[in-house]
Amino acid sequence: MEMKKKDLLLYVSAAMLVLFAVLSLTGLINWWILPRGSETGYGFLITLRHFFRDIHEWAGLFFMVLAGIHLWLHKDYIVNNWNKYFGKES
Repeated sequence: MEMKKKDLLLYVSAAMLVLFAVLSLTGLINWWILPRGSETGYGFLITLRHFFRDIHEWAGLFFMVLAGIHLWLHKDYIVNNWNKYFGKES
């Protein structure tokens, strides 16, 4: 079964939405909730902070890959509008 372009765009956009939520959640948890540095007495929380940082970094990497795929799937639209607004006039 062949996947149509609009179906692929739907899946890529949905995955980007999920990854954006993961990035937001892990970033806010690390920023506002978990302790910074190597403060003593917070062994588990420091480990949790490193775990969330790793999740955040991998989610960011996958998000960037999907953003590139998203732009590639919209290349016709981007090229048409680029030529419309910045192309040479005939």
